[in-house]
Amino acid sequence: MLLTCCVACTGGGAVASGAPAAAPGLGDRLLPGAGNGGYDVTHYGLDLSYDPTGGRLTGTAVLTATATEAMSAFDLDLSGLTVGSVRVDGRPATFRRDGTELTVRPDRPLARGARFETTVGYAGVPQLLTDPDGSHEGWFRTDDGALALGEPVGAMAWFPCNDHPSDKAAYDLTVSVPAGLTAVSNGELAGTATRGGRTAYHWRTTAPMATYLATLGIGHYTVTRTSTPSGLPLYIAVDPRSDDPQTADALRRLPEVLDWESGLFGRYPFASSGAIVDHLPKGVGGYALETQNRPAFPGDAGAPAVRLDTLVHELSHQWFGDWATPASWSDIWLNEGFATYAEWLWQEHEGGTTVAANAAAALAGTSDWAFPPAAPPTAAQLFAPPVYSRGALVLYELRRTMGDRAFLTLLRTWPAAHAGGNATTAEFTAFAQRLTPHDLRPLFATWLYGSAKPAHL
Repeated sequence: MLLTCCVACTGGGAVASGAPAAAPGLGDRLLPGAGNGGYDVTHYGLDLSYDPTGGRLTGTAVLTATATEAMSAFDLDLSGLTVGSVRVDGRPATFRRDGTELTVRPDRPLARGARFETTVGYAGVPQLLTDPDGSHEGWFRTDDGALALGEPVGAMAWFPCNDHPSDKAAYDLTVSVPAGLTAVSNGELAGTATRGGRTAYHWRTTAPMATYLATLGIGHYTVTRTSTPSGLPLYIAVDPRSDDPQTADALRRLPEVLDWESGLFGRYPFASSGAIVDHLPKGVGGYALETQNRPAFPGDAGAPAVRLDTLVHELSHQWFGDWATPASWSDIWLNEGFATYAEWLWQEHEGGTTVAANAAAALAGTSDWAFPPAAPPTAAQLFAPPVYSRGALVLYELRRTMGDRAFLTLLRTWPAAHAGGNATTAEFTAFAQRLTPHDLRPLFATWLYGSAKPAHL
């Protein structure tokens, strides 16, 4: 146990008022310790400073939240880093550390419905986290900066948060970096200021965003500002070392892909889009991620940083995952099944592999049938093949059963029905059923929840 206390730090337990401490986790079936009970964050104000030479991050995080229950103490998620101070509504609060839990005890209990601000001062060298499947997330250090990627719980590697997709919030992120470097994040660039050899970049995200979708790229980037044919602003930042021909070709088609997806899925849900393409040291093992309104693509010298199919996949997540976000990690197929199906649609649109052929290949595979897409058995299978390809097969079968008209209505209206919020698998199945007179229960029993592999499509 790592224990870091301020001078007045005390043990746990309820205060004299009888208000209990809030739960240190939300009890997510796959990641029970992720997130925290007792409050809902509405805004993160992050004021950061980064030194690429030593890798040190210094930050002040201001979390504006509403108490969902009366509580004497609450937790934030934070991995590593050293906390120097915590204040609640401007008054010093006691705090303690236990692994990735930062327990905060205000000087007076919080009433249910109370709006409060928590200010955390912290610093240190952010680290990568190792997930149950052996992959890494969190803070990827590069030779000229860093790239933050946080699915499912890597956000806590660089700022204190309620690290669960069910708690979405707005963000203001200001980061100071050495002059000559660029800092790119979600949302829109609200301003820059250079002073004393450093430049501060202020990025603002007004649309609700889950913590795992927050990103920060720091480094030498070539920045392109353009727009789609329909007028959507684009901000694309590319590390020149990862600007390979395949990446350049894919990014040139980004406006086309966005307009094509908007025609299928409805109006693009955010104020801008774009991409971050960084250069990671070879062997670090980064991954493309649908970071909100500006997907991130790590590259190295060994492979193209961006493939067109991957770009289609990550951009489709802006509707399926970013705008309509899973309520729990068990619902992850609502992200990955739709994004995989979008790839199938794009390939057919381009005159390549048909949707039917992709579906047949998924049925013929063996790894896709290890478990039902709606029920990953453990966190180690959170991003396993059944979540992707078999999730797409659910949609393929829905289209065959519902018919094209009802299914295309589903593609457009499902993300809009949960705009800026969260959704469960049960809500999706009920939503689909309302769009068709056909009984969908046998379909979902076989393709979404079933264990046995069907003999044919």
